[in-house]
Amino acid sequence: MFQDFALEMIELPEATLRVRHGGSGPPLLLWHGHPRTHTTWHRVAPMLAQHFTVVCPDLRGFGRSSKPADQPHHEGSSKRAKARDSVALMRHLGFETFNLAGHDRGSYTAFRTAMDHPGVVTRLAVLDSVPLLEALERCDAKFAQAWWHWFFFAQPEKPERAILQDPNAWYRHSPTMATEMGPGNYEDYQWAIHDPETVHGMVEDYRAGLTIDQQHDREDRTAGRRLQCPTLVLWSEQDDLAELYGDVLNVWRPWTTELSGHSIASGHHMAEEAPDQVAETLINFFLDQQR
Repeated sequence: MFQDFALEMIELPEATLRVRHGGSGPPLLLWHGHPRTHTTWHRVAPMLAQHFTVVCPDLRGFGRSSKPADQPHHEGSSKRAKARDSVALMRHLGFETFNLAGHDRGSYTAFRTAMDHPGVVTRLAVLDSVPLLEALERCDAKFAQAWWHWFFFAQPEKPERAILQDPNAWYRHSPTMATEMGPGNYEDYQWAIHDPETVHGMVEDYRAGLTIDQQHDREDRTAGRRLQCPTLVLWSEQDDLAELYGDVLNVWRPWTTELSGHSIASGHHMAEEAPDQVAETLINFFLDQQR
């Protein structure tokens, strides 16, 4: 995986992140989702690296990055804290401004980075998500049945005990999973879901989502703040965003100033399942500023 990419543990002011980076050209930071690590991008990153300096970290709390200390309001696992990691990491690598993409839980960190640091993020792509506050305020029986894990993960202790009892059963292991994900990516994922500290760090991301993160979203909306950079929204045709929300772009419109997007013919983990289409779409979007 990641031929010609460097792999480092980079110490930042608030966290130590495992980071893979390579390529050349305008900087592009990629955040992964749950329960993956940065290796979920292993099929897309080499294609992007032909045009960009690509940076793929493990989120704090995820993978082999450091785990924040528990706090009453989960501030250390908040998207605002992880947004500070985004800026600090890219400055460490020599970039004051950068393009940014995030998938699933990583999309919330990407959104918060662009919202909190509008002069830093040049262009933003969010994959398979709507803003956290929108998801919670639009919650109905259909959402609760499909996304019940959001509310279970918010409970103390029980989620970690349930997951670690049999991680493969919890995450619906299948005999073809290693082939579908790629052997190295699958091995990294397996380590993550079996490591107690990492499982706790991943669950804390959800606890922050239902507490401090939605508070931050609400404050932004009340103040009339919107994303100031061009924003691309992509969603998986075989996932349920369109089923839950109908017009996905319409959910994002009040949060953006310049919006585009479309569906991808894929299941939820689109960087693994439809890497060519994802890479082509991201290249066209992020290179558009250069034309």
